Amino acid sequence: KQWYQRRVRALRAFLGKFRLPGEAQKIDRMMEEFATVYCSANSSVYSKSDTCYVLAFSIIMLNTSLHNPSVKDKLTADQFVKMNNGINDGGDLPAQLLIDAYHSIKTTPFEIPEEDTQDFTITFYNPDKRGYLVKEGGKRKTWKKRYFVLTDNCLYYFVRESDTEPKGIVPLENLMVTECKDRKLTFEIRSEEKFIKAAKTDSGGRMVSGNHENYRIQASNQEEMTSWMDAIRKSISKDPFYTTMQARKKNAMCKQ
Repeated sequence: KQWYQRRVRALRAFLGKFRLPGEAQKIDRMMEEFATVYCSANSSVYSKSDTCYVLAFSIIMLNTSLHNPSVKDKLTADQFVKMNNGINDGGDLPAQLLIDAYHSIKTTPFEIPEEDTQDFTITFYNPDKRGYLVKEGGKRKTWKKRYFVLTDNCLYYFVRESDTEPKGIVPLENLMVTECKDRKLTFEIRSEEKFIKAAKTDSGGRMVSGNHENYRIQASNQEEMTSWMDAIRKSISKDPFYTTMQARKKNAMCKQ
């Protein structure tokens, strides 16, 4: 039990130093490093770093499930145990230890540092593309000029170029870009699902989940529209999270 409590404390300390990036590839590299360092310092706990990696991701998913208000179907303790079956070199980790970890996260969520303007400044230092475009509103279908920044597989938009924090953030995963037929010089960003996973700032200045079925954006001329569509298409990625997790879990379950 003591080693598992140390593991949860180690994750708390690790995630308390910074905010995880939105890009799955970057999270993968960070968790890979965490698993490697942890296993080097605790060689008797796991036979493979993949076990540590999968479990770390499971705990992060658990924290999100239990404490993100937008997640309606909360993981139960039994589900958390089952999702980690067989990850310890083909065997199971002790169920009671997983249950203890579950209640630890349920009682005390991870403390994630607040984002600051310096982080955004670094993020937008060398973007793939930036400039003013006209965007259709979500609830009110009015068109407003917004300053867009494309970087790190995300599309950010601001009310003004001088703003330090974005009005909205659109992670470019599992999306498609097409030209609109009903409005000139306009393109549409649409999800393969019903809604696009995005975030925006509400009237109180809080960042909340967006619920757009699409984003309709207008350029000033044909060249600009084509340039933005091409750049966004290049930035769109298929979320590798589940593929990565499946590969890691398969390796963790294979006996050496």
